[in-house]
Amino acid sequence: MTSAFEQARRREQAEQVAYWRYQLIRDAADPGLSPRARGRLVRTLAATVHKGPFGEQTQISRQSLDRWIRAWRRGGFTALQPPPRQVTPRTPTEVLDLAAALKREQPERTAAQVARILRAHSGWSPSERTLLRHFDRLELRTRPDGQPPQVFGRFEAEAPNVRWVGDALHGPKIAGRKTYLFCFLDDHSRAVMGARWGLFEDVVRLTAALRNGLAARGIPKSVHVDNGSAFVDDALKRAAAKLGIRIIHSTPYRPEGKGKIERFFETVRGQFLVEIGDGGRIKDLEELNRLFVAWVETVYHRRVHEGTGQTPLDRWLAGAPFAQPSPQALAQAFLWSVNRQVRKTAEVSLFGNTYEVDPFLAGRVVELVFDPFDLARIEVRHNGKPMGLARPRVIGRHVHRKARAEQPVLPPPPTGIDYLHLVETEHARADARRINFDALTSQLVPDSVEPDDHCATHAATDRSATFGSESSGPRRDEEPDQPQREAS
Repeated sequence: MTSAFEQARRREQAEQVAYWRYQLIRDAADPGLSPRARGRLVRTLAATVHKGPFGEQTQISRQSLDRWIRAWRRGGFTALQPPPRQVTPRTPTEVLDLAAALKREQPERTAAQVARILRAHSGWSPSERTLLRHFDRLELRTRPDGQPPQVFGRFEAEAPNVRWVGDALHGPKIAGRKTYLFCFLDDHSRAVMGARWGLFEDVVRLTAALRNGLAARGIPKSVHVDNGSAFVDDALKRAAAKLGIRIIHSTPYRPEGKGKIERFFETVRGQFLVEIGDGGRIKDLEELNRLFVAWVETVYHRRVHEGTGQTPLDRWLAGAPFAQPSPQALAQAFLWSVNRQVRKTAEVSLFGNTYEVDPFLAGRVVELVFDPFDLARIEVRHNGKPMGLARPRVIGRHVHRKARAEQPVLPPPPTGIDYLHLVETEHARADARRINFDALTSQLVPDSVEPDDHCATHAATDRSATFGSESSGPRRDEEPDQPQREAS
């Protein structure tokens, strides 16, 4: 059994042979030729050595040339193709059918496993190579369920700002912190609508990139994103709903539709990040964003895109003017909101903070609208109507937990004070001020005292100093008793 690839190759070769035969007999098959003229031309062709369809030297008999002429007159070009080679299979058909059934039953079974099962079942099995060719012919290795694969055509939005595509790219480390790029690309022009590098892969950094894009490029009809935690956050859904933008999430395990931004990220890696390296030359996030904007506007937007034949910026500008959001509408769209029930004391709690609201709202559910970076100012709404600002009572958190600081907290500058060395210096000074008792006692000993007497005197002095009592020995101003001298 031949594989599908082998069969396609043989069909292509048969067409090459048919075309070569047609070129060879084209003049002799002309209906306007007389039998004598045709015979003379055929004899000349049969006596000539020709270059075959695959470059080999060959000579064709007159009988073969006459047969090809008759076949062409009956069936045209197709009749000149050589008949497919018929090979009688040596493997019984029922064995091959059973092998195919085993493969369909469990598509994960390999040819070797199918062969083992056949040997265990009937005591014999074809070779693994034979089974592989049989599975390829039936396309059981590429399409185990027998169904053709789903085809996805190339899609492109019909105009700029009809469809944006958003995604996140993991970048280098800057000042020891990993960075992430949130980017939104126009599907029609491939122009960058909004992009921002951040230190966190969260909705705060995502909405920052999107908000800048909306302010500068206008409002798209739809935004296509994946199912990451940042892209399914309620804050993004609320902003899109306020601005009339449709959010389209990719079907899980089917990333079709994001090919353009994935291709753009490859360009970012190959042309921008390759120059950044490991990020050691970039001092902070602000510099990284500044360099990226310069590269996008100066290089990427002004280079002809191979897929469109235009620069991304020119192709996007061809659709201008675009609907622009007002600053007030944009600010309101990116405020966050939560629902809370007001206590009987006309107080409401939010992220550990306590606020006082209008007593009329006691026991009611209200909507608290706020900027995640400023929890001291909370707007209160009830049934969609504004009810003033909540008055802070107890503020323990000033920003939302997701609104973490963008720049890393730098360590304070060193003071230059070495406390332990200061302690060591003070200890040395204290040693210098201590009384040297050895020096004091040595000054009391006369120079004429012998070494042994000096030691005895020193010991006596130490005992006196230690116990605080008078010595039992004689004092220095008294002479010791002397024995009476014998009278001469």
